[in-house]
Amino acid sequence: MATCVVEGIDPVQMCRGLMDKMEESEQLKSEADPGILILFQDWLERLEEEAIKVVEKTGSINPIRLADELGLSESGGVFLVARLKKKEKLK
Repeated sequence: MATCVVEGIDPVQMCRGLMDKMEESEQLKSEADPGILILFQDWLERLEEEAIKVVEKTGSINPIRLADELGLSESGGVFLVARLKKKEKLK
């Protein structure tokens, strides 16, 4: 996953933080600026696509392994696997 640092802000790290925050609280939608939510949703959809490719390549749905492959926290991997299962993109 490429890292782009602009003005000292790492967007990947920022999105990881948002993903962890979303896992902690469903209040994100009511608190965040709609423009940020659109960017986050776009990033999350791309991350889901990458996750599906990793699962197809490795044959593993292990959230910790997935997190490691994608450079996420363990809680981010757990969240992502649960989200993909809920959307029936993973079984």
